[in-house]
Amino acid sequence: MRNRLAQAREERGWKKARLLHELRTAAARRNERLPKDESLARRIAVWENQGGVVSDFYCALLSEVYGESCEDLGIAGPRPPTPAPPLDEAPTIPLDLPELTRLDPGLVELLRTQTQTIRLMDRRLGGTTVHDQALAHVAALERLVHNALPGSPRADAADQLGQVAALAGWQALDMGHLQEAWRLHEIATAAARESEVTPGIVYARAQQAYILLDAGRTAEARELILSARAHAPGSLPQELLAWLHAAEAEALAALGQRDASLRALDAADAALPAQPQDALPYLMLNAEHLARWRGHCLARLGDLSAVDDLTLALRSMPEGQYGRAEVSLRVDLALAMRALGELAESRTQAARARELAARTGSERQRRRISDLLGP
Repeated sequence: MRNRLAQAREERGWKKARLLHELRTAAARRNERLPKDESLARRIAVWENQGGVVSDFYCALLSEVYGESCEDLGIAGPRPPTPAPPLDEAPTIPLDLPELTRLDPGLVELLRTQTQTIRLMDRRLGGTTVHDQALAHVAALERLVHNALPGSPRADAADQLGQVAALAGWQALDMGHLQEAWRLHEIATAAARESEVTPGIVYARAQQAYILLDAGRTAEARELILSARAHAPGSLPQELLAWLHAAEAEALAALGQRDASLRALDAADAALPAQPQDALPYLMLNAEHLARWRGHCLARLGDLSAVDDLTLALRSMPEGQYGRAEVSLRVDLALAMRALGELAESRTQAARARELAARTGSERQRRRISDLLGP
């Protein structure tokens, strides 16, 4: 009887590369390593096209990635008996080990350049345009890091893996895929630990709090931000410290704690360096960005003074440079205008935000806009 592995992959619209990535991720969670892509792809072809026998190990992995039991996938059942070797012949076990990666500073620099290119495209175009590229970069970096010998190039590559996995996780969150966002942030956190770059660990873990915010688990989101900051050994870069205070302020605003939120925003303003340090490529925070963050918190709290901060932030934002950020800002401005009773201007800002959200594919902002304009 043929299995339904090919049908399961087709139902999800996955290419074989996506299945390879999911299998490697599931194996990594079990501290297992898989053979190189060419070998694994051949196995998949045999399973899907020829009804080949699936071992218990791969049966468990396929069940996990597809979210179906081995029985439902048609890959469970008795295995053909393995003939016993002759008494005078020792059994041989084939070793299909992955090839070791030869990382060097030049290759790491190419990987860093690719990460930055995806980051810049994401800022301008939104996550849906480059999400597949980000996922492919995550998969490539995972393979390189997991198969590399210890040393500084491996640590540097792990740092890049942490950065791009956090970016891909944020894109997934923006598209409304909360479980995928959580999975990618777990990859980011583990990679950051491997790199031993403390700011990367703190950032990946604290950004994960936004998934909890979107899921309505606000108190836990704040707890995660505080935990990330408290467990950071040594001092943190000032920009990251300011970002953590601002993220906490947003969680406090969601909890309706106005005074505590404003104190956290003041702490963020005090921590922000006068001149950009450019030490953390994944973090963009200056006075204008902080004004946008303050305006968002105030709009969420229904504070009428939010309009001033949001208007200042919108005027200082270069047109077309930060697509996703502009959508969020205009939604906040629409909320603040509605609180002021400026209903016409509120609808104008919300309509413009809807146009931009359609371009960037921001499902989380579309949900907010629907509350303002209707479906």
